[in-house]
Amino acid sequence: MLESSGCKALKEGVLEKRSDGLLQLWKKKCCILTEEGLLLEPPGKLKELHFSNMKTVDCVERKGKYMYFTVVMAEGKEIDFRCPQDQGWNAEITLQMVQYKNRQAILAVKSTRQKIVSPPRAPRELAPGAGRLPVSSSPPGAPHRSAGHLPPRGLAIYGPLRGSSSTVDLLGATMYCNFYFNVF
Repeated sequence: MLESSGCKALKEGVLEKRSDGLLQLWKKKCCILTEEGLLLEPPGKLKELHFSNMKTVDCVERKGKYMYFTVVMAEGKEIDFRCPQDQGWNAEITLQMVQYKNRQAILAVKSTRQKIVSPPRAPRELAPGAGRLPVSSSPPGAPHRSAGHLPPRGLAIYGPLRGSSSTVDLLGATMYCNFYFNVF
């Protein structure tokens, strides 16, 4: 089954799982740890605890010759395991779960970045003169030219009605940057 799904076995061995029944007996399960989750092989069937459904691995306790730990699933279900102390299953499961979640986060960021590089949107139209911030090299108090004329020497920044526009889309928030540079 692992070869057909492309999963590589990172660790194999026996874990004891506490049953959900009234007596809560410890039952031995042949387990295979992969990059995607933990496979439990009870006799006759295969059960997968996928990392996307796991929340945490906690309640680690050393008692006698066993290491006890709990896998908490996303829906709140808790699954108790134990293994001999020297096997380190809890650390391996935790490490693989963190690596899986990191891979998923990287994929989410990459898909968000692909959305950012979307084509620019048309600027919103405002009333004439709205948002206009002329900057000129004229001395203070000098007569200002009307909106139809180019400013005197220097840099002019205009609002949304003039110049070109570009769109920056960050995590769904759109910000319009409209600018016009005129250098003499």
